[in-house]
Amino acid sequence: MKRILKYLATVSPFKIAVLVVFAILVSYFLRVPFFEFMELKALDLRFLSRGVEPTGGETVIATIDEKSISELGRWPWRRTVIAALVDRLHEYGAKAVGFDIVFAEPDDNSGLAEIAGISNELEKMGFQDSRIDEILENRKRNASTDSVLAQSIGNAGNVTLGYFFYTSGEEAAHLSDKDIEIGAENIAGSQYQAIRLLGEPDASFIPRAYAAAANIGPLAETAENAGYFNAFPDVDGTNRWSPLAIAFRDQLYPSLALAALMVYADWPLLAATISELGIEELVLGDTLIPTDEGGRMLINYRGPAGTFPFYSVTDIIHGRLDPALFENKIVLVGATATGIYDLRVTPFSPVYPGVEIHATVIDNILHKDFIKRPGWTAIFDILAVIILGFVLVPVLSRFRAVTGLLFALILALAYIVFNRFVFAGWNFWLNMVYPVLTILFVYVGITIYKYVTEEREKKKIRGAFQYYLTASVINEMLKNPSKLKLGGDKKDLTVLFSDIRGFTTVSEKLTPEELVKLLNEYLTAMTDKVFQYDGLLDKYMGDAIMAVYGAPLDQPDHAIRACRTALDMMKELKNLQVKWSREGRPVLNIGIGINSGDMVVGNMGSQMRFDYTVMGDSVNLGSRLEGINKEYGTNIVISEFTYEAVKEVFLCRELDAVRVKGKILPVKIFELRGPRNGDGTEIEFVRIFEEGLSNYRQCLWDDAVACFRKVLEIKSDDYASEMYIKRCEELRTAPPESGWDGVFTMTKK
Repeated sequence: MKRILKYLATVSPFKIAVLVVFAILVSYFLRVPFFEFMELKALDLRFLSRGVEPTGGETVIATIDEKSISELGRWPWRRTVIAALVDRLHEYGAKAVGFDIVFAEPDDNSGLAEIAGISNELEKMGFQDSRIDEILENRKRNASTDSVLAQSIGNAGNVTLGYFFYTSGEEAAHLSDKDIEIGAENIAGSQYQAIRLLGEPDASFIPRAYAAAANIGPLAETAENAGYFNAFPDVDGTNRWSPLAIAFRDQLYPSLALAALMVYADWPLLAATISELGIEELVLGDTLIPTDEGGRMLINYRGPAGTFPFYSVTDIIHGRLDPALFENKIVLVGATATGIYDLRVTPFSPVYPGVEIHATVIDNILHKDFIKRPGWTAIFDILAVIILGFVLVPVLSRFRAVTGLLFALILALAYIVFNRFVFAGWNFWLNMVYPVLTILFVYVGITIYKYVTEEREKKKIRGAFQYYLTASVINEMLKNPSKLKLGGDKKDLTVLFSDIRGFTTVSEKLTPEELVKLLNEYLTAMTDKVFQYDGLLDKYMGDAIMAVYGAPLDQPDHAIRACRTALDMMKELKNLQVKWSREGRPVLNIGIGINSGDMVVGNMGSQMRFDYTVMGDSVNLGSRLEGINKEYGTNIVISEFTYEAVKEVFLCRELDAVRVKGKILPVKIFELRGPRNGDGTEIEFVRIFEEGLSNYRQCLWDDAVACFRKVLEIKSDDYASEMYIKRCEELRTAPPESGWDGVFTMTKK
């Protein structure tokens, strides 16, 4: 199994579909028994779903039922009873009568035995008179019930007798050569009328008989025709086929249904064409009967037992029925009484009268209503396997397992419905099992492939991102790992940069071990805040941290997440500062820069090694904003682009409009102060500062200085206000040139 899974991981979904389709087609051509068995069961379901269909009305059944046995005596009846039935049917105008019964032995007649005893006594007494012998022979003939039946059969001129073949040497082992010869003589004249040989057929195609259990001579001689009633059920015991031809002594013989139909149809030509591949064509008059190479016709069952009219033999004999029920009809005589019931298994029922199967075959042929499986259906089956197999590839490759399963089930159901529609509407038998198995196996194959490859990809992604993202974010990424391809996509994101102020000076005061311990403690605390808001820890750059929000997962509030991270980082830093002071260790301070905008995000690098990161001018601006904190004595600076996204959530102070190093266009920068619903002092602090900034830009130096001094009254250590007072004094002394826009140009990063 591991080898199979490993192999599946190396191939593509298309190759998997090719392998499945190839395997299914090989099974189709080899006729794998299990799949063929499943197809036969699927055929049964088609019959059941179609329901009961009306018969043509030409065939009725005279049944030897419990009522007949009750009135006429136990079975087998005397031949005089059968003769009475034949006479009555002849009187009623039946056009053809077929017996699903074989009269293979003479009737057990007590009258004959008594006459034979008298003859023996006379011989012992020495009476040798020819006149006595003649009288006894006449009495024998008059007393023979077989003779009575033979006479009735002869008078009717429309009776087809049934018999059966021994189809194996073991079955016929008890017969002598004489018995076999007698059996052959008694069915002579009932064979196919014409056989066209195109080649010597393979013996495995057409069923062959070793001997016939035929009717006794007097009956066989007077009968109009004869046919066998052998049945060859499928491996599950179900009778789905009717064998219309069995080879015996270089001749083909018809079934009982076919033989009775010949009488009914006034003896049309029954002909067969045989080649090396078996029976190519079977024709009755102008009706081409579709069969397989063995001469079997697929039975188009009309419904469950009782679909054809059943009439009790005793009611027929006693004249209780309307003669019109039998006029110009085919009447098949068979048993349905318990104990002598000829039971068969059919798609409709495990208890089905064998005589009704013959009636169904006759009805199919009369109305040319066959279940058809012409040559083009094989081509259709093959195309169905190929098309259905490859239709699934692009769909299953894109869908998840559950969605793919739903699509596969819908596709299979659609094919089943189509198959059933074709069967019910036109009686075409299209293969159902192989196409449906194709859908199933392709789905399973591609699902296993996706599972193996996705698990491998997920393991790779977990390994690459477990130190940069929280577990929840990684799990979300794993739902769509295709986004993590080599190359990038342009997206609106937010980037956060943080850096320790004066880290070089701090590092000079500590041993390497102390420095590593301090730095690890700081980075762990800051990284936890990044992960708390599902940020991507892009990288550590010495003591600096770079984090990204809005990728790899889409986060519409990425700017807000970044700002909350920055505020929490400052809170956590203050806690650490208290701790470090208590421990006598250096106290660290940081600056944070945040910018939002379009960035290229994705796996950057080579095919062999790459990192998931962001690039672009917006990223560079974020890095510059982190350094600007030094100029204004702040800890968190955000760009005007981030400010527009968060101004309804956070209280921000506009600091300046600057032209960062390497940029031409100015950018407004803001200090992130805290939640917008802060206390009144903070709001007043920001309002007065921004009033002073407005005066500054209008060159109202005195008014500007006055505002900034008020700010210092609220917060005496506000470095930005002190800086602006100094600027105003310098500009008052050396006023700017006309057209001054109030933009401050940065000369360092």
